[in-house]
Amino acid sequence: MKQQLDYPAHVYSLRERYQSLRARQPSMRVRQAATHLGVSELELVAAHCGDMQSVILASPPQTVFKELGRLGRVMALTRNDACVHERHGVYEDIRAGKSMGLVLGPDIDLRMFFQHWATTLAVNDGGRKSIQFFDGAGSAVHKVFVTDQTDLAEYTRLVNELAEMRPVWPQVRPLPQQPAPSSGITTDAFRSDWLAMQDTHEFHGLLQKHGLARVAALKGVGCDLAQPVETALAERLLTDVARLGIPFMCFVGNHGMIQIHTGPVTRVMRTGPWFNVLEPHFNLHLDTTAIHSAWIVNKPSKDGWVTSLECFDEQGQMIVQFFGARKPGVPELAAWRALLVSYCPEPLAA
Repeated sequence: MKQQLDYPAHVYSLRERYQSLRARQPSMRVRQAATHLGVSELELVAAHCGDMQSVILASPPQTVFKELGRLGRVMALTRNDACVHERHGVYEDIRAGKSMGLVLGPDIDLRMFFQHWATTLAVNDGGRKSIQFFDGAGSAVHKVFVTDQTDLAEYTRLVNELAEMRPVWPQVRPLPQQPAPSSGITTDAFRSDWLAMQDTHEFHGLLQKHGLARVAALKGVGCDLAQPVETALAERLLTDVARLGIPFMCFVGNHGMIQIHTGPVTRVMRTGPWFNVLEPHFNLHLDTTAIHSAWIVNKPSKDGWVTSLECFDEQGQMIVQFFGARKPGVPELAAWRALLVSYCPEPLAA
């Protein structure tokens, strides 16, 4: 369907600038083009730049999100600046509350943080259809792409049902700055609290309690619980789990979404700065040049020790996390633990 939307005056020049940029760099992605042009990705999509057509859908975004299961098998995409996570499957067991949500299907596994979600668009980009969720600053938080296994008729019905009847040009504003942790100094009390954890999900609250940024906590807690490793280890890990057939969990997110893959992989390869997992149901694209620090992290739980590789950018923001495949109540895979221990310069607590 088409919507009647009053475009601001700058939209027409933006379309021309975008067209000129794509003529010079036809392979440039929309996210890159937005950065190059000094606008948000949302503005390019809403302005119908290039081959893109879009329909603004109902607010709040949870209204649309709750209906995604109707589409059947799709491709879910979540990314940050250095890592893209693509997973095929069906949105099942969707729980979308006011501020938080979950999707707990066997293939699509998500954790949503709706605080900054603002605008939802149905997008047709040269025939490739999707539903895209944007934050208040116009950055894409999550995208859902139609595949050849998607119920296309249901996609069309959903867009027609949830199209905004009186659409307005989306307002784009910088997101509120989150207060920085008050201290970067670890204490004996922090280490004691770390050792007392019964569940890895307690870790975020532990950082808040002690006023610690994540990397600062890893630096100070002790090498038996967190130790730095070479940034190239992410590529080595993915190569090793593919070679050894070890099922693992891969967490990639941004401030509004975390997307999780669980299972083995077999095909990995490098393309320029990107190291890639290329499975029919799961793709990962990791810009290893953006990894500023990498850590093997060792957390206690009621099911035993849980070991992970965590990669951070220069600002201390998480790029990607890797765990052995597991569920609550199940101990960590022995093969995963042995692999990560083999990477460690110093012994881990056990």
